[in-house]
Amino acid sequence: MLVEYAPLLEESGFRVVVPSWWGSEQGRLSAQLHVDAPPIDAMTGLRSEGGVAATSLVGLNAIVDCRWRIAIGDEVLNEEELSALLEGGDPLVQVRGRWVHLHAEVVEQARALLRDDHERMKLVDALRLAHGDGAADHGLELGGLTATGWVGELLGSTEKDASLPEIEQPDGFIGTLRPYQVTGLQWLSFLSKFGVGSCLADDMGLGKTIQLIALLLHEREELGSSPGPTLLVVPTSVVANWERELARFGPSVRTMVHHGADRAIDERFEQLASETDIVITTYGLVHRDRESLDRVEWFRVALDEAQYIKNPPTKQAQAIRALRAWHRVALTGTPVENRLSELWSIMEFLNPGFLGPSASFRRLFARPIEQRRDVRCSERLRGLVQPFILRRVKTDSTVIDDLPECLQTREYATLTKEQATLYEKVVANMLGEVDRSSGIQRRGLVLATLVKLKQICNHPSHYAQAKHHDSVAPLEAEVGVQSSRSGKARRMLTLLEEVVATGERALVFTQFREMGRLLSAMIQHDLGCETLFLHGGTSPRRRQQFIDQFQSEEGTAPIFVLSLKAGGVGLNLTAANHVFHFDRWWNPAVENQATDRAFRIGQTRTVHVHKFVCVGTLEERIDQMIEQKTDLAQNIIGTGEQWLSELTTGQLRDVLKLRDSALEIDQ
Repeated sequence: MLVEYAPLLEESGFRVVVPSWWGSEQGRLSAQLHVDAPPIDAMTGLRSEGGVAATSLVGLNAIVDCRWRIAIGDEVLNEEELSALLEGGDPLVQVRGRWVHLHAEVVEQARALLRDDHERMKLVDALRLAHGDGAADHGLELGGLTATGWVGELLGSTEKDASLPEIEQPDGFIGTLRPYQVTGLQWLSFLSKFGVGSCLADDMGLGKTIQLIALLLHEREELGSSPGPTLLVVPTSVVANWERELARFGPSVRTMVHHGADRAIDERFEQLASETDIVITTYGLVHRDRESLDRVEWFRVALDEAQYIKNPPTKQAQAIRALRAWHRVALTGTPVENRLSELWSIMEFLNPGFLGPSASFRRLFARPIEQRRDVRCSERLRGLVQPFILRRVKTDSTVIDDLPECLQTREYATLTKEQATLYEKVVANMLGEVDRSSGIQRRGLVLATLVKLKQICNHPSHYAQAKHHDSVAPLEAEVGVQSSRSGKARRMLTLLEEVVATGERALVFTQFREMGRLLSAMIQHDLGCETLFLHGGTSPRRRQQFIDQFQSEEGTAPIFVLSLKAGGVGLNLTAANHVFHFDRWWNPAVENQATDRAFRIGQTRTVHVHKFVCVGTLEERIDQMIEQKTDLAQNIIGTGEQWLSELTTGQLRDVLKLRDSALEIDQ
């Protein structure tokens, strides 16, 4: 009666008073999977006994003995006790002095599990089973997994208050590791011992690079020699940065760069790689030079900016996942940027098969969490991946307590009459066409319109240039008078004038290369100061010159304009204490990455982040929508503006239409 009618009574406004044990975890029947494994001391010499193949002895592919345990709260029951409960026929029973409400079918499921006294399976399958995947997908509540031996040591080390084996800072490390960086070193080293893939997901600026360098040094000092070469895959833009960091913090690490037209291949590559500690290559070359890379038995494959493999079906991602290695490491400040499929792709690289096939992952986790906000699915997924992801954030004072504040503000701007006229014309044309189209054609039309509206909000010349594909030179010649044609540009120049006047420095991000050129020209003309402009076409040598010039105390360019894709990751620009997001990518993770070029270790001043929004336009509406979804933004909102293309015509009209607040009263 109570089970059936209590929810109905509560929904009708009645107050239902029940005993304290009713519905509590201590009164629930649950199943817990227990794994028996030998101690790690009994598993010696694994690396030397077959290299990569030895991961069948430890690690997630190891075969382990498993048995189910059935419990009420923390009281473990045997099959006889369960049979007695079932034979009584009463759903409300007292077990060891505790009242419990039981369903007969749940008790029968528990008995069936106990009858399967024990079985042998891969640890990866046991973990999935214990968290509700596959055969354990039934009405019986699951209580996770317990373990002895090396499995207990592996999983226990990931608990909140667990201690990792002590490791001192390597003697060969030049500098001083912070306490949380030593913890990261200990964690990486511990999981490496088992050949278990690990994702170091620290916030941008917390030093993921030097933690990996420290790991390489520690292993060489511990073994007295190199355990084998590490292949480090990085974006092309940060190859030089990794070379410099290795030379600075780990000069004894033998480093080889596999990049450029004169790079070694085949036998020559195999020979050189075997004589080095770390080989740095790029994402684009992994697929192209697959045969050469496969000639080497890598001790470790590490990915920097691991979100580069977030699209699982690409040849690049497939080639990277196919690389053979004892240990795999992913470095990323954003393990999930937009969709949970990105997390699956990273975990599939780290520990293949751990989250199951992509299709079942979407069915069991991605869709329930992203579409229905299923809390229990979120908890199950968190329980699965937590042991293999180490995440620390800069705002946690227990991690780092000497970073300054990061203050974020919205900078609201209005449109000029010229901008408003262009804006309304584009919206009217799009809404007239969108009802007559469908499918891919409709999505393409919506996304193209969004880009046009962004360009209009930026500056009329930006829109005109893109529309007519004119060269930028004639526009820049008149840019001094053109700054008055954009309300957003006027607002930014006012703020930048204050930055320059106080002797401070600023980063200005835009997602458009064309707008970056216009901004750079406007700043130089209106403020009379030198600027730097970094975009995708900037050569690596010129890129490093820009960075060195901006970071130098004698630098003469106080403002650094960067395209978001070229300058949003992999740079250390702590000379700036102002960050301007001139136009928005509408993806919080991408914006935070860009902000972290200045807000990172080495920054000593308060960082001021300015996010520009044109009021009364789509920029304001989308900014509001993202703020309302902050808890789901990383999982729900698709890449860039893709999610907007799925809105109905009525919703699009509401998002895009120009409001009265868009224009200043005196215009």
